[in-house]
Amino acid sequence: MITAHVFIATSLDGFIARQDGDIDWLLSRDNPNEDHGYNDFIKDIDVILMGRNSYEKVLTLGPWGYTKPVIVLSKTLAGKPVPKELEGRVRFMIQSPKEIMASLSKEGIKRVYVDGGQMIQSFLRDQLIDDMVITQVPVLIGTGRSLFGEVNGDISLSHVSTKAFPSGLVQSHYRVNK
Repeated sequence: MITAHVFIATSLDGFIARQDGDIDWLLSRDNPNEDHGYNDFIKDIDVILMGRNSYEKVLTLGPWGYTKPVIVLSKTLAGKPVPKELEGRVRFMIQSPKEIMASLSKEGIKRVYVDGGQMIQSFLRDQLIDDMVITQVPVLIGTGRSLFGEVNGDISLSHVSTKAFPSGLVQSHYRVNK
């Protein structure tokens, strides 16, 4: 059975990026001596799903850092060629969350990493997220792109664990009750 998972950071006031998409407030907190669990998380992931905004932001951060296959769900990019340097590593598709999960399941995919605010919101609305690891960064940015948007109703979560790091980051793991 295919499952969908979230691993993301937010400002303390719940934003994943500034209004213009900038994540300088997050990148400035990067501490290579602190293990926040990303490597353990990603090793069990089969494919990464992200939207166009996340994809375009990742492209500005330097060399492509993903070793897992990436699918970008985008009406704008679907049908366009993938940049040559990303061929075989990135696909552009235009499917709904339910359609892409069904397609990936038929391909034998078991674990999907859902990344990006709008993508996470749409997968939550369709009740496709199984669990979320959310790391809160101790900074208030005041305004920006919210991790959570409107939902169809209450989404019940079960707390799995919380860990505080010396840098002040606080990471909580939640299971989504379905």
